[in-house]
Amino acid sequence: MSTVSLKIQPLGDRVVVKASARETVTKSGLVLPDTAKEKPQEGEILAVGPGKVLDNGKRTTLEVKVGQKVLFAKYAGSEFKMDGEEYLILRESDIMGIVE
Repeated sequence: MSTVSLKIQPLGDRVVVKASARETVTKSGLVLPDTAKEKPQEGEILAVGPGKVLDNGKRTTLEVKVGQKVLFAKYAGSEFKMDGEEYLILRESDIMGIVE
């Protein structure tokens, strides 16, 4: 269980992710406006929750850790802004893989 200077601690099996910025210029040199860009699907984990409580009362541990770069489902999680920065809170099950 870790937190960043975000002043937010995710609950259960949720994680806070800072999505990676997408390129605004294509390889051919075209500049893309914000409305034409796809939502990012990669980001860095900034905070993790303590894990989900199972029916038997035991708590699971999350497979991901703070600092890992991950791929997540395109429309997963909830976006929020804090101190002018945009973040996502999503469930561990929305994470599809760890980028190494």
